[in-house]
Amino acid sequence: MALPDSYMRFSHREYGMDQHRYEWSMLHERPKVQWPDGARVALWVNVALEFFPLDQPASPFKAPGGMVTPYPDLRHYTLRDYGNRIGVFRVFRLLEELGIEPSVSFNSKVAQRYPQLMDEVTRRNWEVMANGVDMGKLHYGGLDIADEAAQIDESLGVLREMSGQRVTGWLSPARSESMHTLDLLAERGVEYVGDWYNDDMPYPLTTTSGTIHAMPMSHELDDQTIQLQYQQSETSFAEQVEDAMTAVHRESSTADGRILSLVIHPWMSGQPHRIQALRRALSSLIAHEGVWTAPGSRILEAFKSG
Repeated sequence: MALPDSYMRFSHREYGMDQHRYEWSMLHERPKVQWPDGARVALWVNVALEFFPLDQPASPFKAPGGMVTPYPDLRHYTLRDYGNRIGVFRVFRLLEELGIEPSVSFNSKVAQRYPQLMDEVTRRNWEVMANGVDMGKLHYGGLDIADEAAQIDESLGVLREMSGQRVTGWLSPARSESMHTLDLLAERGVEYVGDWYNDDMPYPLTTTSGTIHAMPMSHELDDQTIQLQYQQSETSFAEQVEDAMTAVHRESSTADGRILSLVIHPWMSGQPHRIQALRRALSSLIAHEGVWTAPGSRILEAFKSG
């Protein structure tokens, strides 16, 4: 059957990526960015606290890290639960020891199921990011806009109330969005998202409620991506993190800063056999001269101030 002529028609044929959300540009052509105290690299660490339902829906797809075997997949379910009960405290202690201030992205179901974790984050004055409701409630094309708005309201409402913070950062479960996600988020006071990883620096996105920024939360330097999806070793993970900083630090200067982001899942890196690799990776990052560690909201604030 031949494709209809309408198949090749698209309403946003534009220079660069075909879309209306941002102006396409080369990084080296943009204004230079200076970080506080003459830092060269802003280190943004995100600790992802996720809840994978035991009856996780298969449609539209299962988020990476979700249930694999037929119901009830207790092997994978309890491993994810291990991260939120045990592994997370290893990760938190390590970050505190090294003086690294992260963002912590919460599925709102995690905050409700484990309010102690919210207490641990807020007593340290760490930033809370929203990560949707849970890893079974995705945002995707075809999701009714009213249903999507309700999911966003539930996530933001729970996390704002429990944390006492404005919660201006957002990471979609599985980094999946619909065509309406950004508009709904901006309307509700979200200022940045970590779903788009096509850049090394923040950039503005246009929405129906004003500007929201895409923050470069790395997918490649994600412990789950490297060790679970790519099936690479803990040693390789640490080496790749070190190599990334070497490259970014070399490209940066006190007059033109860069960002290095790293995503940590406690059910991965909080394991006894992986925590030393995480220690090695993080220690190597902060050993470089001119590294400023900060949560996403403060990095974005510094970026916008120039």
